[in-house]
Amino acid sequence: MIALRSFIYNIVFYVNLVLFLVIGSPFYVTPRKWSIRALQAWATTSLWWLKVICGTTYEVRGRENIPEGAVLVASKHQSTWDTFALLPLFDDPAMVLKRELVFIPLFGWFIPKFRMIPVERSSGAAALKAMVARAKEAAQMGRQIVIFPEGTRRPPDAPPDYKPGAVALYLKLGLPCLPIALNSGVFWPRRKFLRYPGKIVVEILPAIEAGLKRQEFSQRLETAIEMATERLVKDGRES
Repeated sequence: MIALRSFIYNIVFYVNLVLFLVIGSPFYVTPRKWSIRALQAWATTSLWWLKVICGTTYEVRGRENIPEGAVLVASKHQSTWDTFALLPLFDDPAMVLKRELVFIPLFGWFIPKFRMIPVERSSGAAALKAMVARAKEAAQMGRQIVIFPEGTRRPPDAPPDYKPGAVALYLKLGLPCLPIALNSGVFWPRRKFLRYPGKIVVEILPAIEAGLKRQEFSQRLETAIEMATERLVKDGRES
C-alpha cells in the first residue's frame, strides 16, 4: 500500500505543479508578492495531498522565533519536501537554489518573477559574489533569505557537509540567522519515490545574533542544526 500510495501521490504532485504553472500563468504579470502567494498556495496544496494520499503530516515548532522583516534562514536539507514545504512559513521568502532550475520550461520562467537567488555552483568565488549581491537586494526588500548550508540533500544519517555559502551570507548581510532542523528524510527519502506515513517535524531554532566572527558563527550554526536534527530523526523513527 505504501508503494501504491506513493505512486499516486507522485503523479498528483506533478499534475498539481503543471496546473499551477499553466492555470496560474497570469501570476507572471501580477505584482511579485501576489505571485509569491500563489507559489505558497501551491506548496500548501501539495502538503495537503501528501497528507490525504500518504498519511504524511507535518508539524512546525518554534514559529515564535521568526522575526519580522529580513533574516537569513539556514535549513537542514534531507528531502525534496524541504524545497517547497518551507515556503509558506515565511512572508516573502527568497530561496537560494541551483541555477539549472531556471532552464526548466514553465517552472524556470517563474524563478526570475519570484526573484529567487539562482547560483551557478561550478563558478566558485564568482558564484558566491553573485549570490551575496542578489541576497543584499532581497534583504533591502525585507525578505527572508533561505539557504540550505549543505548545498544539496543529505540522508538523515550522513555526516554534515556544510559549504561556505551560508557563512558568506551571514558575514556580508549583517543579519541574524535562523537555523532550522527537520526530519523530512525519514518520511520522504532522497532519490526514492516512496512517501512514508508519519509526521515530519520542522523546528525553527532561536536566531543566532548578527555580528559574530566566521568560526564562531559556523560552529554555532552547525551545532544547533545537527543536534536538533539528530533528535528529530530519532523521534521520527521511533514514532
